[in-house]
Amino acid sequence: MPEFSAAHDELLAHVPLPHGAKIESSPITYGHDGTELEGYVSHDAAANEPRPGILIVHDWLGVGPNVEVRAQMLARLGYVAFAADIYGAAERPTPETASTLVGKYYGDLPLMRARVQAAYDTLIELPQVDETRIAVIGYCFGGSAALEFARTGADIRGVVSFHGRLITHDPSDADAIRAKLLILTGGVDPVVSDDDLHAFQDELRAVPGLDWQTVIYSGAPHAFTVPGEKYRPLADARSWRAQLDFFDEIFA
Repeated sequence: MPEFSAAHDELLAHVPLPHGAKIESSPITYGHDGTELEGYVSHDAAANEPRPGILIVHDWLGVGPNVEVRAQMLARLGYVAFAADIYGAAERPTPETASTLVGKYYGDLPLMRARVQAAYDTLIELPQVDETRIAVIGYCFGGSAALEFARTGADIRGVVSFHGRLITHDPSDADAIRAKLLILTGGVDPVVSDDDLHAFQDELRAVPGLDWQTVIYSGAPHAFTVPGEKYRPLADARSWRAQLDFFDEIFA
Protein backbone atom coordinates (compact mmCIF):
# COMPACT_ATOMS: atom_id res chain seq x y z
CA MET A 1 0.00 0.00 0.00
CA PRO A 2 1.42 3.44 -0.85
CA GLU A 3 2.14 6.00 1.82
CA PHE A 4 -0.14 8.95 1.21
CA SER A 5 0.21 12.54 2.33
CA ALA A 6 -1.93 13.75 5.23
CA ALA A 7 -4.30 15.38 2.71
CA HIS A 8 -4.72 12.15 0.78
CA ASP A 9 -5.15 10.15 4.00
CA GLU A 10 -7.94 12.56 4.92
CA LEU A 11 -9.63 11.91 1.58
CA LEU A 12 -9.41 8.16 2.09
CA ALA A 13 -10.90 8.49 5.57
CA HIS A 14 -14.07 9.92 4.00
CA VAL A 15 -14.89 6.36 2.91
CA PRO A 16 -14.89 4.06 5.95
CA LEU A 17 -13.40 0.61 5.53
CA PRO A 18 -16.34 -1.84 5.52
CA HIS A 19 -16.40 -4.56 8.17
CA GLY A 20 -14.81 -7.71 6.80
CA ALA A 21 -13.33 -6.01 3.75
CA LYS A 22 -9.79 -6.88 2.66
CA ILE A 23 -8.59 -4.14 0.35
CA GLU A 24 -5.64 -5.15 -1.78
CA SER A 25 -3.83 -2.58 -3.92
CA SER A 26 -0.84 -3.05 -6.18
CA PRO A 27 0.86 -1.89 -9.38
CA ILE A 28 -0.04 -3.79 -12.52
CA THR A 29 2.08 -3.87 -15.69
CA TYR A 30 0.61 -4.06 -19.17
CA GLY A 31 1.49 -2.65 -22.58
CA HIS A 32 0.48 -0.84 -25.73
CA ASP A 33 2.26 -0.87 -29.07
CA GLY A 34 5.63 -1.70 -27.55
CA THR A 35 5.35 0.73 -24.63
CA GLU A 36 5.36 -0.68 -21.11
CA LEU A 37 2.62 0.81 -18.96
CA GLU A 38 2.23 0.56 -15.21
CA GLY A 39 -1.20 1.12 -13.69
CA TYR A 40 -2.56 0.52 -10.22
CA VAL A 41 -5.42 -1.72 -9.14
CA SER A 42 -7.40 -1.77 -5.90
CA HIS A 43 -10.19 -4.16 -4.93
CA ASP A 44 -11.78 -5.99 -2.01
CA ALA A 45 -10.24 -9.45 -1.96
CA ALA A 46 -12.99 -10.62 0.43
CA ALA A 47 -15.67 -10.18 -2.26
CA ASN A 48 -17.10 -13.45 -3.53
CA GLU A 49 -18.40 -12.39 -6.93
CA PRO A 50 -17.31 -10.17 -9.83
CA ARG A 51 -17.85 -6.46 -9.21
CA PRO A 52 -18.30 -3.44 -11.49
CA GLY A 53 -15.01 -2.09 -12.77
CA ILE A 54 -14.02 1.57 -12.67
CA LEU A 55 -11.21 2.69 -14.97
CA ILE A 56 -9.58 5.86 -13.62
CA VAL A 57 -7.52 8.10 -15.90
CA HIS A 58 -4.93 10.29 -14.22
CA ASP A 59 -4.33 14.02 -14.37
CA TRP A 60 -1.31 15.57 -16.10
CA LEU A 61 1.09 14.24 -13.44
CA GLY A 62 0.41 10.62 -14.33
CA VAL A 63 -0.19 7.67 -12.01
CA GLY A 64 0.41 8.77 -8.43
CA PRO A 65 -1.35 9.46 -5.14
CA ASN A 66 -4.23 11.43 -6.65
CA VAL A 67 -5.58 8.43 -8.57
CA GLU A 68 -4.27 5.79 -6.19
CA VAL A 69 -6.27 7.19 -3.28
CA ARG A 70 -9.39 7.45 -5.46
CA ALA A 71 -8.89 3.82 -6.46
CA GLN A 72 -8.76 2.77 -2.82
CA MET A 73 -11.85 4.87 -2.03
CA LEU A 74 -13.77 3.13 -4.80
CA ALA A 75 -12.51 -0.30 -3.71
CA ARG A 76 -13.90 0.37 -0.24
CA LEU A 77 -17.26 0.97 -1.92
CA GLY A 78 -17.18 -2.42 -3.60
CA TYR A 79 -15.79 -1.55 -7.02
CA VAL A 80 -12.68 -2.90 -8.73
CA ALA A 81 -10.74 0.26 -9.51
CA PHE A 82 -7.91 0.37 -12.02
CA ALA A 83 -5.83 3.51 -12.50
CA ALA A 84 -4.67 3.59 -16.11
CA ASP A 85 -1.21 4.70 -17.18
CA ILE A 86 -1.47 6.79 -20.34
CA TYR A 87 2.13 8.01 -20.44
CA GLY A 88 4.19 4.85 -19.90
CA ALA A 89 6.02 3.30 -16.96
CA ALA A 90 9.12 5.39 -17.64
CA GLU A 91 7.20 8.68 -17.59
CA ARG A 92 6.37 10.17 -14.19
CA PRO A 93 6.50 13.92 -14.89
CA THR A 94 6.94 16.84 -12.55
CA PRO A 95 4.78 19.98 -12.74
CA GLU A 96 7.62 21.54 -14.75
CA THR A 97 7.68 18.79 -17.40
CA ALA A 98 4.04 17.71 -17.43
CA SER A 99 2.78 20.38 -19.82
CA THR A 100 5.05 19.14 -22.60
CA LEU A 101 4.08 15.52 -22.05
CA VAL A 102 0.35 16.19 -21.82
CA GLY A 103 0.55 18.26 -24.99
CA LYS A 104 1.75 15.17 -26.87
CA TYR A 105 -1.57 13.45 -26.20
CA TYR A 106 -3.79 16.47 -26.79
CA GLY A 107 -2.01 16.71 -30.13
CA ASP A 108 -2.59 13.03 -30.90
CA LEU A 109 -6.10 12.11 -29.80
CA PRO A 110 -6.01 8.67 -31.50
CA LEU A 111 -3.02 7.79 -29.31
CA MET A 112 -4.82 9.10 -26.23
CA ARG A 113 -7.83 6.93 -27.05
CA ALA A 114 -5.66 3.89 -27.77
CA ARG A 115 -3.92 4.15 -24.40
CA VAL A 116 -7.29 4.23 -22.63
CA GLN A 117 -8.37 1.25 -24.72
CA ALA A 118 -5.27 -0.69 -23.58
CA ALA A 119 -6.16 -0.01 -19.97
CA TYR A 120 -9.78 -0.98 -20.56
CA ASP A 121 -8.68 -4.26 -22.14
CA THR A 122 -6.54 -4.94 -19.07
CA LEU A 123 -9.32 -4.11 -16.63
CA ILE A 124 -11.93 -6.39 -18.17
CA GLU A 125 -9.53 -9.34 -18.05
CA LEU A 126 -9.19 -9.11 -14.25
CA PRO A 127 -11.05 -12.05 -12.69
CA GLN A 128 -12.64 -9.79 -10.06
CA VAL A 129 -14.40 -7.66 -12.69
CA ASP A 130 -17.87 -7.94 -14.18
CA GLU A 131 -16.95 -6.91 -17.72
CA THR A 132 -20.58 -6.00 -18.48
CA ARG A 133 -20.51 -3.23 -15.87
CA ILE A 134 -17.67 -0.81 -16.60
CA ALA A 135 -17.37 2.96 -16.15
CA VAL A 136 -14.47 5.24 -17.06
CA ILE A 137 -13.68 8.32 -15.00
CA GLY A 138 -10.91 10.87 -15.23
CA TYR A 139 -9.42 13.93 -13.58
CA CYS A 140 -8.28 16.99 -15.56
CA PHE A 141 -6.35 15.49 -18.51
CA GLY A 142 -7.95 12.19 -17.56
CA GLY A 143 -11.43 13.65 -17.84
CA SER A 144 -10.65 14.64 -21.41
CA ALA A 145 -9.24 11.17 -22.12
CA ALA A 146 -12.33 9.47 -20.68
CA LEU A 147 -14.60 11.55 -22.90
CA GLU A 148 -12.43 10.81 -25.92
CA PHE A 149 -12.69 7.10 -25.19
CA ALA A 150 -16.48 7.39 -25.14
CA ARG A 151 -16.27 8.75 -28.71
CA THR A 152 -14.78 5.44 -29.87
CA GLY A 153 -18.16 3.80 -29.30
CA ALA A 154 -16.78 1.80 -26.36
CA ASP A 155 -19.29 -0.59 -24.82
CA ILE A 156 -19.23 0.90 -21.34
CA ARG A 157 -22.01 2.00 -19.02
CA GLY A 158 -20.84 5.52 -18.25
CA VAL A 159 -18.13 8.18 -18.24
CA VAL A 160 -17.42 10.78 -15.55
CA SER A 161 -15.19 13.78 -16.25
CA PHE A 162 -13.91 15.73 -13.24
CA HIS A 163 -12.75 19.19 -14.37
CA GLY A 164 -11.63 17.82 -17.71
CA ARG A 165 -10.93 19.91 -20.77
CA LEU A 166 -13.96 19.74 -23.08
CA ILE A 167 -12.83 19.04 -26.64
CA THR A 168 -15.27 19.48 -29.50
CA HIS A 169 -14.86 17.74 -32.85
CA ASP A 170 -15.56 18.99 -36.36
CA PRO A 171 -16.88 16.91 -37.96
CA SER A 172 -18.55 15.60 -34.84
CA ASP A 173 -18.22 11.96 -33.83
CA ALA A 174 -20.51 12.30 -30.81
CA ASP A 175 -23.05 10.02 -32.47
CA ALA A 176 -20.67 7.11 -31.78
CA ILE A 177 -21.04 7.56 -28.02
CA ARG A 178 -22.90 4.68 -26.34
CA ALA A 179 -22.13 5.55 -22.70
CA LYS A 180 -24.02 7.88 -20.43
CA LEU A 181 -21.97 11.00 -19.64
CA LEU A 182 -21.57 12.98 -16.42
CA ILE A 183 -19.49 16.14 -16.83
CA LEU A 184 -18.46 17.83 -13.57
CA THR A 185 -16.79 21.20 -14.05
CA GLY A 186 -15.77 24.25 -12.06
CA GLY A 187 -17.58 27.56 -12.32
CA VAL A 188 -14.29 29.49 -12.46
CA ASP A 189 -12.14 27.00 -14.37
CA PRO A 190 -9.88 28.98 -16.75
CA VAL A 191 -9.26 25.81 -18.78
CA VAL A 192 -12.97 25.41 -19.60
CA SER A 193 -14.53 28.70 -20.66
CA ASP A 194 -18.27 29.27 -20.94
CA ASP A 195 -17.84 29.15 -24.71
CA ASP A 196 -16.08 25.77 -24.44
CA LEU A 197 -18.85 24.38 -22.28
CA HIS A 198 -21.60 25.68 -24.55
CA ALA A 199 -19.91 24.32 -27.68
CA PHE A 200 -19.42 20.93 -26.06
CA GLN A 201 -23.03 20.77 -24.94
CA ASP A 202 -24.21 21.83 -28.38
CA GLU A 203 -22.30 18.96 -29.93
CA LEU A 204 -23.91 16.47 -27.54
CA ARG A 205 -27.31 18.08 -27.94
CA ALA A 206 -27.20 17.37 -31.67
CA VAL A 207 -27.31 13.60 -31.01
CA PRO A 208 -30.90 12.52 -30.25
CA GLY A 209 -31.12 10.01 -27.43
CA LEU A 210 -27.63 10.62 -26.06
CA ASP A 211 -27.80 10.63 -22.25
CA TRP A 212 -25.62 13.37 -20.77
CA GLN A 213 -25.59 15.90 -17.96
CA THR A 214 -23.31 18.68 -16.81
CA VAL A 215 -22.89 20.05 -13.29
CA ILE A 216 -21.13 23.33 -12.60
CA TYR A 217 -19.72 24.03 -9.13
CA SER A 218 -19.62 27.68 -8.11
CA GLY A 219 -16.24 29.03 -7.05
CA ALA A 220 -14.46 25.87 -8.18
CA PRO A 221 -11.28 26.35 -10.26
CA HIS A 222 -9.51 23.80 -12.39
CA ALA A 223 -8.37 20.71 -10.41
CA PHE A 224 -10.85 21.35 -7.61
CA THR A 225 -10.71 17.70 -6.47
CA VAL A 226 -6.92 17.57 -6.18
CA PRO A 227 -5.39 18.31 -2.73
CA GLY A 228 -3.44 21.55 -2.86
CA GLU A 229 -4.08 25.24 -3.37
CA LYS A 230 -6.90 24.69 -5.86
CA TYR A 231 -8.70 22.10 -3.77
CA ARG A 232 -12.29 22.94 -2.91
CA PRO A 233 -13.68 20.51 -0.28
CA LEU A 234 -17.34 21.27 -0.92
CA ALA A 235 -17.09 20.92 -4.70
CA ASP A 236 -15.06 17.73 -4.24
CA ALA A 237 -17.64 16.24 -1.87
CA ARG A 238 -20.56 17.21 -4.08
CA SER A 239 -18.94 15.89 -7.26
CA TRP A 240 -17.97 12.64 -5.55
CA ARG A 241 -21.56 12.18 -4.39
CA ALA A 242 -22.83 12.94 -7.90
CA GLN A 243 -20.51 10.26 -9.26
CA LEU A 244 -21.75 7.65 -6.80
CA ASP A 245 -25.38 8.43 -7.57
CA PHE A 246 -24.51 8.08 -11.27
CA PHE A 247 -22.92 4.68 -10.61
CA ASP A 248 -26.00 3.52 -8.69
CA GLU A 249 -28.05 4.38 -11.78
CA ILE A 250 -25.88 2.90 -14.51
CA PHE A 251 -25.03 -0.29 -12.66
CA ALA A 252 -28.56 -1.04 -11.43
